[in-house]
Amino acid sequence: MTSMTFHDDKDSGRSRREILAELHDSLDRRYRPEDVADLVLPALDGQLSRRERTVLERAARYSSRREGWFSSMSTDYARPVGGTRQVAAASRLFERSAQVDPDVPESLLEFAANMGREIRWTPDRGDFLADRLNRDARKAAGMDLSKRQYNRRFRVLRRVAAKAGTLGTEQVKRRLLMVGVTGFGADIPLERFVSDVDAACFVAYYTARRKTRRKFSLSGRENPFDEIASMLLDRCADRSDWWMIAQVRTTPDILGRLTDEERGRLLGQWSAVMRHSADVLRACWNPGTDRTTMLVRRGDDSTTWNNLAVAYNAARAAWLSCLASLDALELLEVACPGKVMRLMAADLAAWHRETGGDVDPDTAVWAALPLPWEVLDGTAACPRVTVEAACHAAGLDPEQTGWTAPAARRGVAVFRPTPELVHGVTVADPVWAALLRRAGVFSGRSVKPELAADARHGLASGVVVGDLPAADLPEK
Repeated sequence: MTSMTFHDDKDSGRSRREILAELHDSLDRRYRPEDVADLVLPALDGQLSRRERTVLERAARYSSRREGWFSSMSTDYARPVGGTRQVAAASRLFERSAQVDPDVPESLLEFAANMGREIRWTPDRGDFLADRLNRDARKAAGMDLSKRQYNRRFRVLRRVAAKAGTLGTEQVKRRLLMVGVTGFGADIPLERFVSDVDAACFVAYYTARRKTRRKFSLSGRENPFDEIASMLLDRCADRSDWWMIAQVRTTPDILGRLTDEERGRLLGQWSAVMRHSADVLRACWNPGTDRTTMLVRRGDDSTTWNNLAVAYNAARAAWLSCLASLDALELLEVACPGKVMRLMAADLAAWHRETGGDVDPDTAVWAALPLPWEVLDGTAACPRVTVEAACHAAGLDPEQTGWTAPAARRGVAVFRPTPELVHGVTVADPVWAALLRRAGVFSGRSVKPELAADARHGLASGVVVGDLPAADLPEK
């Protein structure tokens, strides 16, 4: 079970700033919309009309605090593990310490370089076979170390340097994931956030809705802009911080409240994210993938790919919205990079076929166009006319579906309680959900034998209430 801090009756005396600080913290985490709504109520205490309070209560009544249990789903996104262990090992071996921030890759490399001076090691000369000093070179350098002790120090510094590289990569992935699901919400300074209560409450709730997990379903993802988000946005008036709101939602009504300079800055921000995520996608792309089906192949890191695809597509959609707000969509006549499709599990694809469905029609357009990173770096041509032709061939309207213009706006969604999910499958009880997750059920991997019996009993007890195309428990 995961834990989370919520206000309860004894916390009713918390100041508005303290509540807003927790809402601000939620921007970089994964609070359920219900729990955010339960925080918004006291944050707006005394300012809500009866109707507004009633709308908020539709979600808040399902909060973890009120229901008396905590979700089995994590309230945060996985955070990269820093280099504390590697730093400690190096410090013990060299019998000295140095200033270092183990959560900053550059600091780790600087630490390794400082330690390495003692044995003439540098980050760019860390090859264990080619760069080690032999006995004569060590003696000439004045090192009174045995070969074994020298090799141990050499290896530990290589591990610190390797950790710095891994940490940097994982931090980039998490940063892009957060931009994909919250826009630039996680970058909003606390002081700016707490200075506009109405805007802050909208930003916190709307980003929580954007971060809800995907259900294993044949239907598309639900519109995150629901009736509660709509009500909170309606509370924002001319005096509100629309630049802050635009960091998480780039629709025409919001962009229209910004100056041309602000829209230009936002365009630059999203353009940078689109190019950055495309570069990382390039490194993850498996050339053997069938672009017409996008089925996961053995060895694919589908989680990383799909998270990066979310970031790229969100950046691309926001970029198009900013271009439209500046009346500059004619730039697409020169280069119009396409969307990126997510990888799909084979069982979900089979379920689509069994129910008479097929792959997402966007997939045919993606397969017909050059890879987006090749368009962005200029190695492949893809003007708007090419995208339009691919869309028409797939039976799609290129503008309405968001290929050559901001996608058509969807209607306001009705709030529904967040389901308890295990790899996209809805489970009625959080305790059973935690057990099924630990057992590896629905993960696509083998179920842990020691938990298989309990998991099978849970499935037989009817705890799975969502769509389930196939069970993956072993036979008795």
